[in-house]
Amino acid sequence: MNKGHEHPLNQFLAKCVKVFQNLGFEVVTGPEIVNEADNFDLLNIPSTHPARDVQDTFWLKDGRLLRTHTSAMQVPAMKTRKPPAKIVVPGRCFRNEATDASHETTFYQLEGFAIDKNITMADLIGTLKYFIGEIFGKEIKIKYSPTHFSFVEPGMEVSIYWKNKWLEILGSGMIHPKVLENMGLDPNEWQGFAFGMGIDRLMMIYYGIDDIRLSYQNDMRFNKQF
Repeated sequence: MNKGHEHPLNQFLAKCVKVFQNLGFEVVTGPEIVNEADNFDLLNIPSTHPARDVQDTFWLKDGRLLRTHTSAMQVPAMKTRKPPAKIVVPGRCFRNEATDASHETTFYQLEGFAIDKNITMADLIGTLKYFIGEIFGKEIKIKYSPTHFSFVEPGMEVSIYWKNKWLEILGSGMIHPKVLENMGLDPNEWQGFAFGMGIDRLMMIYYGIDDIRLSYQNDMRFNKQF
């Protein structure tokens, strides 16, 4: 009888989670079917955002949806906790889009956030620099670029210099005051940072895989290489 083999996505996700556990982050999981408030409203994503459209999100007949990001656990996780808190949320997400070498309807994300008094962008950058160094090597070049995400303010994209080009690998920023308020926290007293990354694409970079669809074809010839 053939023995089972851990999928490279699971291997890589466990590797990433372990790095954050070493920094004291708690691992939290959540449901893949969530309500609109947790996935959008409470994260300051407006009703006019394109992700609300049926072309981007898998909606169920009862008004719930398949979560589009693991950020849907941000507010629910804090309903049962008091700050300070450091949390990572690994899990599967779903988006209604055409598949190709770099896009799938099903994929894995790793969301993380930390809340405490006097947290700054320096804490966020230090955390991400440590993580990237542990995964891709401490000598790797990192670039931080300002950008907009509804649930953080300010926001930034993080890129690494890999095989002679810059690759954007994650989004991050300081948790938006409205999101902190939705957690029941006073943004004048508490601050936080958050980040989210697509595990599939990071795994592809790490192992040198050129087609995301290979991860979901259940081909043992692929899986056993890792």
